[in-house]
Amino acid sequence: MRRLLSALRDRIATRLPRDFRVLHSQFLLRVIDLEALSIDADILSYLGQFAGILIMLSLCHGMGLMWFPPPPGPETWIYEQARIADIQLVIGLCAVLMWDTTFPDKRDSMVLGPLPVLPRTILLAKLSASSQVLGIAIVALNFASAFAMSIVFGSGSNGIFRFFFCWWFTLITASLFLYGSVLAIQGLGTLLLPRRISLVVSAVLQLAAFGAILAGRFLQPWVATFPDLTSPAHHNLLAWSPTYWFFALFNYINGTLPRELQWIANRASIALAIVVAGSIGSLALCYLRTMKNTVEQPDIDPGSTSIRFLPNLGRSLQAAITVFAFRSITRSRQHRIALAFYWSIVISIALSMARKMLTEPPEVISTGFILPTIIMMGFAVVGLRGVFSLPISLKANWVLRVTQLRPTSNYVAATRRCLFLFGVLPVLAVTALLSRHYRPVGHAYEHIAFLSVFGWVLVELCLVRFDKVPFTCSFIPGKTNIQVIFWGAAFVCLILGLLFGAYESRALQHPRDYAILMTWSVAISVVLWISNRIRARSAVLYYDEVLPEVITRLGLTFLPPPRTPEPAKIEHV
Repeated sequence: MRRLLSALRDRIATRLPRDFRVLHSQFLLRVIDLEALSIDADILSYLGQFAGILIMLSLCHGMGLMWFPPPPGPETWIYEQARIADIQLVIGLCAVLMWDTTFPDKRDSMVLGPLPVLPRTILLAKLSASSQVLGIAIVALNFASAFAMSIVFGSGSNGIFRFFFCWWFTLITASLFLYGSVLAIQGLGTLLLPRRISLVVSAVLQLAAFGAILAGRFLQPWVATFPDLTSPAHHNLLAWSPTYWFFALFNYINGTLPRELQWIANRASIALAIVVAGSIGSLALCYLRTMKNTVEQPDIDPGSTSIRFLPNLGRSLQAAITVFAFRSITRSRQHRIALAFYWSIVISIALSMARKMLTEPPEVISTGFILPTIIMMGFAVVGLRGVFSLPISLKANWVLRVTQLRPTSNYVAATRRCLFLFGVLPVLAVTALLSRHYRPVGHAYEHIAFLSVFGWVLVELCLVRFDKVPFTCSFIPGKTNIQVIFWGAAFVCLILGLLFGAYESRALQHPRDYAILMTWSVAISVVLWISNRIRARSAVLYYDEVLPEVITRLGLTFLPPPRTPEPAKIEHV
């Protein structure tokens, strides 16, 4: 089977134009900025590890559905709505991560413009590369869950095969709608605004789309019963929610949708047609009109006046590196993309807790509040530490190399400050807002105090053997197994969260136990802080990630064959 698929792929590839195949492979690898990578980078392995995470999620959903099938009724419709919302979340996040990859940029215009390559070839190559990434995400997230849903839900309706094909058609159309919406919004902004303004607006729209996709997934209520779906109180929700549009479309083509709800399925068809037409039209106009403008018009220039997002941190080295890190996160698309992966988990947990605040009365503080906030702190700090390993520009690293006049301990202290400002403090602020839903208020404040110390411990752990300036060291994708790290970190955070959450919930009821918990936490933080300061005094900054050279001995020795004695020569006189 594998040889057959490989032969079919090679046969299709040979019939495509050579320039299209070359551009497709290059655009597919440019999901990550190639200028930020080390020479030993393995991009395909890096992307395959992210796909492995989605595969594991699909396997968990499929096995859970096969072992614990929901009873027929509203639970079935809720499960279908949740899976459609999940694919919209994943595709929406992928569209946000690939925000500017489909439209022409200055590098494409300057490199490909003088070459005899048609603009439509560039457009089709970029669309095919983006479609391949989205297709891998769709298949990886749904291959097991779709098969399990067809067996569990399809046997009681119009057939397993009809359910299977209708479900995959719905997933593809829902993904096409969401990705096309993002392309249409970007294209309109590029066409209607000058380049300098469109670049600024594009960054704002990227963050807004990221927040809207997460809010739509975790704040949207579920409506599963027929009386609720036909109730006038939910008419606006059904009329403006794409999740319910494609849920109704699936049941319509599957033959399980009541006639009273066909108007919702019609909205899905109309919206899909509008989005496809708008995205294709905006892309075509951008490649015909704005490719020259990307070269002729300048990019974002520093203005005469600017709004300060950070307070005056002084003129020390630590302040300079802090401002450098902040501007790298806010201005670089690559770093926003990397950080968005971790903050999507943090924000999704916060939105799930905020949904309880909007729908339920205040409750007593328990592990339901302590555990999520601890997990949020873990992903925020560890994620920021991972983003620090991605450089902003390797060509500018020489500036820091030749100007290292301060000891390494000052740079480590600056990195510590960045982790506190951009990792710990945002989570503490979100936790303080969420704590207003829990009682008593004093226990909530005590938990915030413990969470701050817990964040301090994570910061010191992240600084162990981190002898480099943030955003200045080359990156090696594929060097580490992201699947093992992700699931291992999730498992460790869950176990630690359960243990700390259970112990802290009991300690909050007894001041003596809480004092012991805080004492041990502060002691661990101080020990790690002292250890990092001592090690930083003799550490040396490095700027290149290089794999260690390993020489493996096979243990084989070569023994020459024994020599046979030569016959004696007789000399004749």
